[in-house]
Amino acid sequence: MSHNDGFRALDRQECLRLLAKVPVGRVVYTRQALPAVLPVNFSVDTDSSVVLRTSAGSDLVRAIDGVVVAFEADEFDAPSRSGWSVVVTGRATVVRDPAEHERLSRTGPRSWVVTVDGVFVRIESEMVTGRELTGARQGPTGAARPR
Repeated sequence: MSHNDGFRALDRQECLRLLAKVPVGRVVYTRQALPAVLPVNFSVDTDSSVVLRTSAGSDLVRAIDGVVVAFEADEFDAPSRSGWSVVVTGRATVVRDPAEHERLSRTGPRSWVVTVDGVFVRIESEMVTGRELTGARQGPTGAARPR
């Protein structure tokens, strides 16, 4: 990816650092053979995996436990035409170890929805890609040129 197209590729460490700055991302998965996207709150764990908290009985858990999914988070500022997007691809698994669940209850993501049967889902960071928008070039009127 060249610099002059307004984008800059981010390395793995930059991606993980940026991910840790935002509270909400999107899980991309397959639901009944169709693509689905769900916004979720998350955190980045010490092993660089993405951790979500959701209800044990949710459709999401049934759809993604043991399956490779994509996870995307971003931050954009429209006035300055700048921002970034990071995608993590890896296997999602429900955290079943009681000690690990207890640790994540203290350090992991806080659910915005109160659930009594909360479970944590870990997405391994097998592949991490990201790009930064470094201010789109402007045409003569100040509007971004179409691509």
